[in-house]
Amino acid sequence: MKKGTSPALEVIVATHKMYVMPDDSLYQPLLVGSDFFLDQQKGITLPKHLALDNTGTHISSKNHNYSELTGLYWLWQNTVKKDTNTDSFYGLVHYRRFLSAKNKKAPLTKTELQNLINLKYEIILSKKRNYYIENLYDHYAHTLHISPLDRTREIIKEKYPDFLPEFDRLKTRRSAHMFNIFIFKKPLFEEYCKFLFGILFALESSLTKEELTQYDGFHARFFGRISELLLDVFLYTKFPDLDKRPDVLELKVLELEPVNWIEKISNFLLAKFFGKKYKKSC
Repeated sequence: MKKGTSPALEVIVATHKMYVMPDDSLYQPLLVGSDFFLDQQKGITLPKHLALDNTGTHISSKNHNYSELTGLYWLWQNTVKKDTNTDSFYGLVHYRRFLSAKNKKAPLTKTELQNLINLKYEIILSKKRNYYIENLYDHYAHTLHISPLDRTREIIKEKYPDFLPEFDRLKTRRSAHMFNIFIFKKPLFEEYCKFLFGILFALESSLTKEELTQYDGFHARFFGRISELLLDVFLYTKFPDLDKRPDVLELKVLELEPVNWIEKISNFLLAKFFGKKYKKSC
């Protein structure tokens, strides 16, 4: 999307499959893991509005590990970096999860976002998810493989020590802005991407080939899962008063597909009390 002198408002919709997208100019649908998808779906005709994350500067081939983050990286490298207007806003949502304005059951529109910006909001996040039974670290350890997250702590301690206290609060915090869904003003967006990919690339470099390939398809996406926790590590370190700032707004997450809460709760209980790791998203 070509940028002029006026501020841009653009949110990518990360998807790994063909899906009906909102008819609103705010959104740029992006096929993540395009390398793999196009290899598996040879000859498929793609919608004209669908961008591919294997164009320009990209890490599309890492999608099996990085999940929707290959889309975030693509947006940062190929659009945000080329935009000279610091008043632009950029964000990330998912094909089945969007931000939604208050009292609405539809994805946030460009007009609604502009109205929020006019009210001086600069950090728009998903409403926090609460983990009432255990802290964030324990929840990760029970449901996923903890080793990569512990390795992430070592990297932060060595390379980003200012962020270590907030990372260690994962062992006491019981809520977080999850799902890698957010909209930031351009300077903060760029700062976050530098922080996030700096850590994740260092994590990847620290792992052996065996460590990178030891998990199955669901658990292989641990870079994406770790990043969900790093969002608040970044924000609360930079803004200790995040919860009270007048330029921060939380919006509800609109789920476009049914959530099977019985399965979700059952899987959590099996993970917490019987050591059975999650096998899929639900």
